[in-house]
Amino acid sequence: MPVFTPKETTEKSVLLQLRETQEGSKSTVPMVQLRSVTKTYNNGSQALFDLNLEVKQGDFLFLRGPSGSGKSTLLKLLYGEELPTQGEVIVDECNVARMKGDRLSLLRRRIGIVFQDYKLIPQRTVAENVTFVLQAQGYTRKEVQRRLEPTLKLVGLLSKADCFPDQLSGGEQQRVSIARAIVATPPLILADEPTGNLDFENSWQVMQIFQKLNSFGATVIVTTHDEQLVRRCNHPVVQVCNGRLYRK
Repeated sequence: MPVFTPKETTEKSVLLQLRETQEGSKSTVPMVQLRSVTKTYNNGSQALFDLNLEVKQGDFLFLRGPSGSGKSTLLKLLYGEELPTQGEVIVDECNVARMKGDRLSLLRRRIGIVFQDYKLIPQRTVAENVTFVLQAQGYTRKEVQRRLEPTLKLVGLLSKADCFPDQLSGGEQQRVSIARAIVATPPLILADEPTGNLDFENSWQVMQIFQKLNSFGATVIVTTHDEQLVRRCNHPVVQVCNGRLYRK
């Protein structure tokens, strides 16, 4: 990965790092595969049934469906928070159910996760919330600082670096969440109802960030129930209904 000089520290440097990450790991193997996946909880409730799905590297996919349809459970399977009852979940050529401890942690470093409720640390500034993940992964202080400014520029929050979450609007907090998810330039981005608490203008701003990341090679999977936003973005859609998948 090249070292950028201060004059090159723009949002483009983050996108270029992302593109180089993708080009360095191009493969004909899909980024995500679900093979006959069923998820049944201990109380007997069946969240997902016999799912088969393939998402290629560089795809942008919407998962649509009402609350309780299984969208969030599907994403949790992809980053290992939930395990399938049956079937295989393959992410970046790894069988997620077979990974534990350090191996699972290493896989999760290649996945950027954006939540509907932001999950920011209230006692930390915007900059500290974004760099926390890099520090936890052992990046040097110099590398952390090199990545921070262009990432905040990309999400339009450089001027808010020293603010705390309660000083931000909902849309700004969601963009901090996105910055935290992408600062390590992961090849896969999972966003669970990222616009669920936002008005349309802020929702569209958030979606434009995802589309820009996708244009530079990131694989993006977004769950949403916002039909208007899906139509405007014009990406492939899979409907989740009663735990099953339907191509639209």
